[in-house]
Amino acid sequence: MKYAYYPGCSLESSAKEYDLSIRACCGLAGVDLVEIPDWVCCGASSAHATSHLLSIALPAKALVQTEAMGLHQVIAPCVACLTRLKVASMEMDEDEKLKSNVEKVLETPYQGNVKVRNILDVFLNDVGLDRVKMAVEKPLKGLKVACYYGCLLTRPPHIAQFDDVENPHSMDDLMRAVGAETVDWSFKTDCCGVSMSLAETDVALDLTNKVLEGAKDAGADCVAVACPLCQSNLDLRQKDIGNKFGAFYDLPVLYFSQLMGLAFGATTRDVGLEKVIVNPFPALGAI
Repeated sequence: MKYAYYPGCSLESSAKEYDLSIRACCGLAGVDLVEIPDWVCCGASSAHATSHLLSIALPAKALVQTEAMGLHQVIAPCVACLTRLKVASMEMDEDEKLKSNVEKVLETPYQGNVKVRNILDVFLNDVGLDRVKMAVEKPLKGLKVACYYGCLLTRPPHIAQFDDVENPHSMDDLMRAVGAETVDWSFKTDCCGVSMSLAETDVALDLTNKVLEGAKDAGADCVAVACPLCQSNLDLRQKDIGNKFGAFYDLPVLYFSQLMGLAFGATTRDVGLEKVIVNPFPALGAI
């Protein structure tokens, strides 16, 4: 199974552990990732707030590069990148004039035969739960995980085209496949407020507090995410939340791929566990 791989800006910097853990999981599960050479930023969110043509041309470049590699599927783990690549693909399919304008900007024709994939989708439907279970060397037995999808992974539905928009289960299925117990809770698709972190910090803290409170009340040992923005917000804001609300959760927020990688036998360094702010090792001590 070979896919073009678009890491995007976050996975090259603040979410490096997401990149490390995805590569580790894919290597151990037999998924061949080929990073797009000289990829550029997808433009989220600065481009689509200023220029529609630029907001399509930037992610379209990754699609064109994927075609040039002779591949027809590209994985974009960052949810913001995933959305922008999907939007570019869909809008060019529907608007021939826009497609032509993008081709002029890129000075390259686009055939339109690239499918943009969600990394959860690949593990769930291409690798498959049976193969995931076979790859497990250290089951996450005894670990209670709150799977947090956030507001963008399944929305807008006509773009995401992934999982149940209100009650998704893909991450839960994968976590159970590697031996963890997933908790039933009401905040798995609520917004964490990351887009308002700077402009309306109090609003962001309130929303993040509700998500963390929901996970803690459900008995979770940690929160699993698939979005760099959600991870950084839920992880970094816990001290501020404690100071404002008097609620000190001390709840590790990990990428689902970090947990899968550990279950597959990868080391903590392989999956970048030391990069997480809230210390995850006490919660993981049981496994």
